[in-house]
Amino acid sequence: MSFSKFNEWLLLHSGPGNAAFNMALDEALLEALPRLGQPVLRFYGWTEPAATFGYFQKFAEVERTTLLRPLVRRPTGGGVVPHDADWTYCLVFPAGHEWHSLRAEESYRRAHAWIQSAFATLGTESELATSCKKTAPGQCFVGHEKFDLLWHGLKIAGAAQRRNRLGLLIQGSVRPPPLPLARADWERAMIATMGSTSTWTEFNADGPLLDRAAELVAQKYSQRTYNQKR
Repeated sequence: MSFSKFNEWLLLHSGPGNAAFNMALDEALLEALPRLGQPVLRFYGWTEPAATFGYFQKFAEVERTTLLRPLVRRPTGGGVVPHDADWTYCLVFPAGHEWHSLRAEESYRRAHAWIQSAFATLGTESELATSCKKTAPGQCFVGHEKFDLLWHGLKIAGAAQRRNRLGLLIQGSVRPPPLPLARADWERAMIATMGSTSTWTEFNADGPLLDRAAELVAQKYSQRTYNQKR
């Protein structure tokens, strides 16, 4: 595979979906990386309020922390993330891409530095947290982790990751500061700040990708046996 392909990004605006479908499509993208051969940035929304939680969390503890339903277990780690007013995205990188070989802390830092740069182009200054400050363990937006994105001390971006032999999946959530910011402007800023050497191709989820996502919804993300497995 040509490494120049790694500077050629696929851009997927998949629109709003329910919680099970959103998690399934992210995992389907990770599985499809050998076929796609390029990094993908996906922007998406939610058809209803929901919460997702980390793959390793205990369901009984999660359901006590939020009133949002449904509760769906992510394919990535991390804590409970409310999806009621956030801007969500995922990044996937094929095996062999530079990001795939990074340590988890560094890929986390890079993702949030990218978001920080996008906000800066919109006139909104933010900073990366230099240490961890958690007041409610297991809840993503209560306190912060090192390299979370902060605005006046308030966490505005967090993420969770999964690496395997196929590639790297980063699932991220942005809770924009209370300023007159438009999501569409932020998305354009994310694309613009990736760098002058990167090119973008609009990508619509194709049949194999949607078929696999549907399988994952039916077999996994809509199933109590998966969501309540711990």
